[in-house]
Amino acid sequence: MKFMKLGTRPDTFYTEQATRTLVSNIAVDLVIKINDITYLLHKLQAPLLPKCGLLQQLCSDFSDPEPVSLELHDIPGGENAFELCAKFCYGMSINISAHNIVPAFCAAKFLQMNESIEKGNFVGKLEAFFNSCILEGWKDSIVAIQATDKLPLWSENLGIIRKCIDSIIEKILTPSPQVKWSYTYTRPGYARKQHHSVPKDWWTEDVSDLGIDLFRCIIMAIRSTYVLPHQLIGEALHVYACKWLPGLTNIRSSGSSLAQTEESKAKNQKILETIVSMIPADKGSVSVGFLLKLLSISSHLGISPTTKTELIKRASIQFEEATVSDLLYHSTSSSDQNFYDTELVLAVLESFFKFWKSKPPSVVDNRQFLKSVRNVGKLIDSYLQVVARDNNMPVSKFVALAEAVPAIGRSEHDDLYQAINIYLKVHPDLGKAEKRRLCRILQCQRLSPEARAHAVKNELLPLRTVVQLVYFEQEKGSNNNKATTTTTINHHKLQKSHHDLLQGAAAKRPAAKVAYDTQSLGINKEELMRRMSHAESREKVQNRSKISDGKLALEIEKKMVIGGGTKEECTSGCKLELVSKKSMRKVRSNKSEHGHGNGK
Repeated sequence: MKFMKLGTRPDTFYTEQATRTLVSNIAVDLVIKINDITYLLHKLQAPLLPKCGLLQQLCSDFSDPEPVSLELHDIPGGENAFELCAKFCYGMSINISAHNIVPAFCAAKFLQMNESIEKGNFVGKLEAFFNSCILEGWKDSIVAIQATDKLPLWSENLGIIRKCIDSIIEKILTPSPQVKWSYTYTRPGYARKQHHSVPKDWWTEDVSDLGIDLFRCIIMAIRSTYVLPHQLIGEALHVYACKWLPGLTNIRSSGSSLAQTEESKAKNQKILETIVSMIPADKGSVSVGFLLKLLSISSHLGISPTTKTELIKRASIQFEEATVSDLLYHSTSSSDQNFYDTELVLAVLESFFKFWKSKPPSVVDNRQFLKSVRNVGKLIDSYLQVVARDNNMPVSKFVALAEAVPAIGRSEHDDLYQAINIYLKVHPDLGKAEKRRLCRILQCQRLSPEARAHAVKNELLPLRTVVQLVYFEQEKGSNNNKATTTTTINHHKLQKSHHDLLQGAAAKRPAAKVAYDTQSLGINKEELMRRMSHAESREKVQNRSKISDGKLALEIEKKMVIGGGTKEECTSGCKLELVSKKSMRKVRSNKSEHGHGNGK
């Protein structure tokens, strides 16, 4: 960084309690108070008054021999800036750089140290150094504009902010091969070497050091030029957010005072809302992971509903690009850090399907739509496998998220079955009704043969689900037999009567079908009957203490379980239950007839 050295005399200022004075044989005749500091100086014996127009005006009402006492509490930059001006007047050595030029320039303007008062005055020297050195350097401009945060009005009125912004924007828009100045770049995996070209986002880290208002001015000015791609603007927003919005999920457990927490929360809320307002409208300008991160942080900060809705909308448009790790944020409604925020994910998921539905059919590519929906469905099933391990995850939230994916969103249900199986293992105390509600979302016909074989042997599943699996295999085998029979008819038309006879005989042997289909799944008839008997015995133990009026209802329920479910379930799946019940009766009937036949 550049600096300017002025003066040659040694610094003879010293401090005694709250008083600043200098080593001199001349009597003090000028006392200046600034805040809590008192300066003991000289009027005419040193060139202080000749260089300061303001001090000349203030001392004009006093006679020359009389000591003068002044208060300059409103001088910009305070006592430090005033002392730079005083040392310049005394000819003492001072160094001016980007760190102190702004307060020094404002204080010199306040004291009217202009060329009209004396040639070669402080203001003229500062202006020349600012224009020729500070604005020409990259980091000098960044540091100088940072200093304007403490003196915003003075800096704005003197044109310091506008000149710094113009200088910064000019350098940002410079083509990368022409960048010759030093910059900060600490990205992981980047090792700067002589043969490396300058990265396109070389400027983002240095600009992220600025306050949110100055940062916004620079970003909006860059966007108005339409020179840089929107992805580069998005990267700058991402770098800034990572710098100023870290670890906000722990803000509730902070040990700071309530006032400090609220102040920090308000500051972060402003930063977040400003960043969201600057995200380019172009899809892909920022990653979906970044949008979801902002959305998660917004839940902790309590930002405006408009901003949150905008974030949900933006995230849903790119939702198919997300990964499971992008969704793993903790809920703000629970102090338990293992409670995942499924409501946030559900809101984005619903917005995703709403976005597709809002498109006119004429502009929708069906193949692209199906691909996007399938990708999101697989993402949600993978996410469910993670949140299923959460001991505090209620069934209602798990089911709501699983049901939000439409039927076309899953080509198969293996991943969903895996998530349900994990949930049942982690939550062994689930009631029968909750298990049924959980497994109701599973479609047996969409399970692979391997998954069905595993599910039939899975004793964590409710009995109704196992019966559905067996029935599906039975129907599948029946359809295969019908297809084979149709082929036989086409090739053997003359054997129609014999074929009808075979069909009639096959209809009288459902027990053989059940035995065959259950055997293909690795479970025989005796195993199925054992599980049904076990479920019935368990219900007897659980309901032994009920009054006699409830026994009739219990017996009815047992019969319905054996037949295929509760009353409501019978209404919704009557075909399954009736066929299953008839099949079981036929098994017993055939077994009985076979026994009688052997006896005869």
